[in-house]
Amino acid sequence: MRSITPSELVELLNAGKAPRLLDVRDPWEYDLCRINGSVNIPMGELMGKLDSMQKNEAIVVICHHGMRSQQVVAYLDGLGFTDSMNLEGGIDAWSLDVDAEMPQY
Repeated sequence: MRSITPSELVELLNAGKAPRLLDVRDPWEYDLCRINGSVNIPMGELMGKLDSMQKNEAIVVICHHGMRSQQVVAYLDGLGFTDSMNLEGGIDAWSLDVDAEMPQY
């Protein structure tokens, strides 16, 4: 399973190599704070929305601390997705390492 740090994700985004940012948190969490450009598909709804994703596209999966997203990446890998990554530390690490103005919860 691949993972990416918040700093590495910033480098990708700044280089114009934007992966799909898949936020699997609940809507109330997503409403509190999010990475610009991310799409919210709660973990429990993902199975019904897989047809909106390409198996070979770069996908960074985001949650609060990186545990739910790690499970989703393992699930996607098992379905044959070839370029999915877990955001290490989740949105919490993003707020600490990249965007200090982002609300924390």
